[in-house]
Formats: sequence, structure tokens, C-alpha cells
Amino acid sequence: GARDRIPAETRLDLEGTEEQEETLLWGLLQEVVEVEELAQEGDSGSFSVSTHRDAQPLLKDRDPRGINKCLKVMFEDMIAEPRSVRSFDKVWLWSHALFEVSRLWCYRLISVLFAVPVSLLAGIFFAVLSCIHIWLIMPCLQLFLINMHWVLTAWGSVLNIVFAPLCKSISKCCGNINVLLTKD
Repeated sequence: GARDRIPAETRLDLEGTEEQEETLLWGLLQEVVEVEELAQEGDSGSFSVSTHRDAQPLLKDRDPRGINKCLKVMFEDMIAEPRSVRSFDKVWLWSHALFEVSRLWCYRLISVLFAVPVSLLAGIFFAVLSCIHIWLIMPCLQLFLINMHWVLTAWGSVLNIVFAPLCKSISKCCGNINVLLTKD
């Protein structure tokens, strides 16, 4: 099947017939789609870098929470020709093939350059944030809450001594007010 086959170099004979050219382009597109499907499946073949069994779930579903749903861009999402305006069939096929190939390989090349450094920086950043939260913020907050017990007691007393009688007297004054609505 597609898993056993390694994508071979495809040569295009530009002097061939239209049918040959169309067949080659569709074959190229099919290879790109198969390569993407294999990469998305996380097959342990030539696409898997890790030999650890723990890494297999990571390779199969790389976006389990759907964070990057907006990035699932296909050719048909970007370029569409209405029935009234159409380019030549060869232009459409070549555009589709070049879009898919360039999208796949440019992403791979860019991710090779940026994935490891950005992952390293993100790991360091979150490690520092976790350390600050665990060893600085939470102990200070707990220390503050422990030492604020007397403030909570004093504030509760102020509320019971000053504000509770004031609110009760206002409610008694306003409690006997009756409003009668009549139509004239």
C-alpha cells in the first residue's frame, strides 16, 4: 500500500500530451496527499523519529485539543474559480500541485529551523513561571492569608458593630413605606 512505498522522484516531460501531463500532476498530488496522511497517522515507518512507545500517541494526534483548527487550510479554501470565470485546466492543476507541495515542504523546512529553539524557550519560560508560582507566589499568598486572620476578625467586628445596626435602622425606617399605584 501507500505505507510500503517511498515517494520517488517524479519527472515531468513537458513535451508530452495533455493526458500524460494531467496524469503526472494528479499522481504528484496523490503522493503529497499520501505523505500527509502518513504523517498525520504517525506511522512508525520513515516518518517516526522516536522509537519509544510513549511517543506513538503524540505522533498520531498532534493537536488533540483542536487548538489549531483555523490552520487546516487546503487549496480549495484559498482559491476557487466560479463557473463563469475559469483558467486553463493545466494552470489549475499546476497551481493545485504547487500549492500543496510548497505548503507541505515549506512548513517542514521552517519547522526544522524554529521548532526546537521555540520549544526550548517555551519550556524554559514555563519552567520559570512554574518555579515562581510554586516557590514565591503561593508561599507569599499563604503567609499573607495566615497573617490577615486578625484583619478579618477586626473587619468582621467593625461590620457587626457599625454597619449592621445602621443597615437595620435604615430598613426599619424604610420598611413602613407603602406605595399605592392608582390610575387617574
